[in-house]
Amino acid sequence: MLKWYKIEGTFPEQDFVTQIKVNGKKLCMLRHQHQVHVVQNTCPHAGGILSGGRCKDGYLICPIHRYEYSLETGRGAEGQGDYIDIYPVEEREDGIYVGLKESWIKKLFG
Repeated sequence: MLKWYKIEGTFPEQDFVTQIKVNGKKLCMLRHQHQVHVVQNTCPHAGGILSGGRCKDGYLICPIHRYEYSLETGRGAEGQGDYIDIYPVEEREDGIYVGLKESWIKKLFG
């Protein structure tokens, strides 16, 4: 089950990559070719901070070793054998929202 969180802040209409914090979790938010994406902020290869990277041809590129991750599937480029988590995003009239899975512990004791 997803819980939707409004992302606080003002973001440019042109392409950008930045770190955001949602519900205590650091994530990477970006706009690439007019579409907003939210993904995990840590590169699975070497722990690089993906929000310090850039986008090219639909891939987010890690700033450390230039590993590439698809913005559509999260899969690493051919031969990498890894992936990043992608989170659902909705652009609504009052802002941008990201959907995060609610842990079963929070559901029970929340």
